[in-house]
Amino acid sequence: MVAEPLLAGRWQAGWLDGARRCPSPNFGPRPAGALVDLIVVHSISLPPGQYGGPEVEQLFTNQLDWQAHPYFEQIRGAEVSAHFFIRRDGELVQFVEVDQRAWHAGVSHWCGRDNRNDDSIGVEIEGLEGDPFETAQYSVLIRLCHALAARYPIAHIAGHEHIAPGRKFDPGPGFDWTGLQQGLSWPIRCFPEVTHAGDVSPSRSG
Repeated sequence: MVAEPLLAGRWQAGWLDGARRCPSPNFGPRPAGALVDLIVVHSISLPPGQYGGPEVEQLFTNQLDWQAHPYFEQIRGAEVSAHFFIRRDGELVQFVEVDQRAWHAGVSHWCGRDNRNDDSIGVEIEGLEGDPFETAQYSVLIRLCHALAARYPIAHIAGHEHIAPGRKFDPGPGFDWTGLQQGLSWPIRCFPEVTHAGDVSPSRSG
């Protein structure tokens, strides 16, 4: 799972070289003085459990046909985004430039701060909660985290389930946090203290 970090400085403004650009209208400015120090890992598949289609990109660009699948009625009208999306084959897609605030975290709290959309980078990984993810996805995630850490003072990485416990459950128990920590070689304090069944020590959630 170990991957070489991307070279520092491979950015065009807030867009990462090597990521396919798919600009989303769902973003806004970060608050003045925001300290971008958190990476939030999500999982997503549309329809749930189906991979490789255009639906995630359509959702994040407000182009999803709400009538194309019964599940889409549950998310009709959603205006959401993330900074990055990692497909099953490792393709990296970027929707929002990293200096802007993507709409991925919602009501959230981590390490003593609320509203973590304000100061985080959102990374969606194509997958279903509870299912395993692909080696190619971890490899790209590791390289992406290194690139982000070269640009921002990244101090923490957590799942959506950790910053919004009880409301969100992704990326779920199929995500290999231990392998990610080993692949990044970042201190253990940067990661959620996952114990069992998705529980997190209160010391990490602030």
